[in-house]
Amino acid sequence: MSAIVSAVTEARRSRVRLFIVTMLFLVTTVNYADRATLSIAGPALSKELHLDPVAMGYVFSAFGWSYVIAQVPGGWLLDRFGSRWVYAISIIAWSLVTMLQGWVGFLSAGPAIAALFALRFLVGFAEAPSFPANARIVAAWFPGNERGTASAFFNSGQYFATVLFAPLMGWIAHEFGWRYVFDVMGALGLLMGLIWIKTMYGPKDHPAINEAEFDYIKEGGALVDLDGPNDARAAESGPKWDHLRQLLSNRMLLGVYIGQYCITTLTYFFLTWFPVYLVKERGLSILQAGFVATLPALSGFIGGVLGGIISDALLRKTQSLTLARKIPIVGGMLLSMSIIACNYVDGQALVVGLMALAFFGKGIGALGWAVVSDTSPKEAGGLSGGLFNTFGNMAGITTPIVIGYIVAGTGSFNGALVFVGLNALVAAAAYLFIVGKIERVHLRRS
Repeated sequence: MSAIVSAVTEARRSRVRLFIVTMLFLVTTVNYADRATLSIAGPALSKELHLDPVAMGYVFSAFGWSYVIAQVPGGWLLDRFGSRWVYAISIIAWSLVTMLQGWVGFLSAGPAIAALFALRFLVGFAEAPSFPANARIVAAWFPGNERGTASAFFNSGQYFATVLFAPLMGWIAHEFGWRYVFDVMGALGLLMGLIWIKTMYGPKDHPAINEAEFDYIKEGGALVDLDGPNDARAAESGPKWDHLRQLLSNRMLLGVYIGQYCITTLTYFFLTWFPVYLVKERGLSILQAGFVATLPALSGFIGGVLGGIISDALLRKTQSLTLARKIPIVGGMLLSMSIIACNYVDGQALVVGLMALAFFGKGIGALGWAVVSDTSPKEAGGLSGGLFNTFGNMAGITTPIVIGYIVAGTGSFNGALVFVGLNALVAAAAYLFIVGKIERVHLRRS
């Protein structure tokens, strides 16, 4: 009888949370497509502006500098004002700055490089609240046993961005010139910002959610009163500086931060140097590189969704959050080390296959945002996500620069691929030996 009642309740339950995570996925896809514009336009742009690998590495890193600097302030803004409007302003701002990058080609070489660095720097500032907001929204909308899949789904947008937009951007750059890549992607972002404003609300405010779904997510551990512009608790106080100290002194979180830095190194290789690697090391055209990049990206997307499904299935089976998160992360990172094998094969098909395998593993292991949703203290969810993203995206600074120096110093990408593969190994070790038990952090009152 109870099973029948449960089935009836489930049948009348609305599914608004599925729309919410779909919106997070779409915004994340546009987010990463805008980050990748420079990598697709990079070969033609660097030739026109006479950029060597080291200079290109620094331009690639501009996004990372500001993105890291703005993470904690962005997290504070989310805790203070809620995700809906902070995120909306973020989307519109980064889209406008993306469009402006297309105009740097009208400047002479020196000013063009400076302007490009400055505009990429501004994109990083504008995008800073995005992933802490994603984690915050998932924590507010999803019960614990669905959080891994939801987080993996929105996070997989980073791979889908390449699947969907790399061929498009490659075709635009080939047919019309690299400047138009920035114009098209910026305009798409502005459209997404308007859709966000019209459709996104917290669980308490969404007009389409019914009582059955609200009760289901609340009883399952969703922090339904966490998000939204009317959160009086956050508006009155917001996170304290002591919260930052407590988060930084937590061993579990420090292990997670180290792991995320290493995982994000793989991400930034793919976002910055991978198309250049295909063109300069493997002899592909820009158009070919745009299409070839879709296979590893598609593999990463499949791995990302699968990692979340596996993690939530393990959670239901073992009732251990620690095992459910660590097994896919460690296994995925070890699989990602297959990127090093690209140094030992010659055929383009084998190289692409090994890259696809590496990014499939990276997708399975990219559960860091699920861990953030699982562990962040209620009173500082945005700050916790911002801190996590600060550590992770330091790789956005170091990875392009380190690879630029390796390529300039050795004349090949062999050392760069070893560097990326070793970061995957360190990520696995961080989760195995530092993180310990994964559980929600409870902050002490000062």
